[in-house]
Amino acid sequence: MLKYKLKIKDIKLEDIRVYLFALFKGILPKKKIKNIEDLTSFIQTKSAWVSQVTLYNYLKTRMGTKWVLHFDDEIFLASINKAKWNIYSISLQDLTFYSLSYLSVFCNYKDINKANEIYDEILTKETKNGMPEEIILQAKEKFAERLQKIDWNTYYKSWPFNESALTLYKWAPVAEELKTLDRKIVLNSMILKWDNIKDEFQKLIKI
Repeated sequence: MLKYKLKIKDIKLEDIRVYLFALFKGILPKKKIKNIEDLTSFIQTKSAWVSQVTLYNYLKTRMGTKWVLHFDDEIFLASINKAKWNIYSISLQDLTFYSLSYLSVFCNYKDINKANEIYDEILTKETKNGMPEEIILQAKEKFAERLQKIDWNTYYKSWPFNESALTLYKWAPVAEELKTLDRKIVLNSMILKWDNIKDEFQKLIKI
């Protein structure tokens, strides 16, 4: 990971728009999850929300009150975009596995083979939004590895969102000496966001 001192230069409206839209989506009225299409939509939107909010909140914290300004450094801007997609790809995995594991244990849901279908469908849609092909291929390989090892009976209660929290820590474009100091805070910030999503999911699957 390249190291950057956070030099404030200019305003990038797109960065602000993405961040604020992610916050807004988190408070929209919630739709009940009644079928696989609803579940896929839930996984996609909530993974995007958690990924963007945690990443931008961390950058905001490190940049201080002028977080809305961006840097006149194309390499750094590219690193933010790369971090966003990498964090999102693993967040999708965590929430897919958690959801199906929970449904399997508490709702007697048997079609857990849907995991691969859900993940592929979401990634295919994200190609239209600019998700890099290289990250998609790597994500699919990681997903397949995790899928082979998963225990559906225990995944939902065994640190189900640890991988995405570690991915946030790994890819956040902040100097390593600063990230080391922030490690516990960064990991906990994402886990807390996921706790809210878990509560929401459990409410939305109730009839």
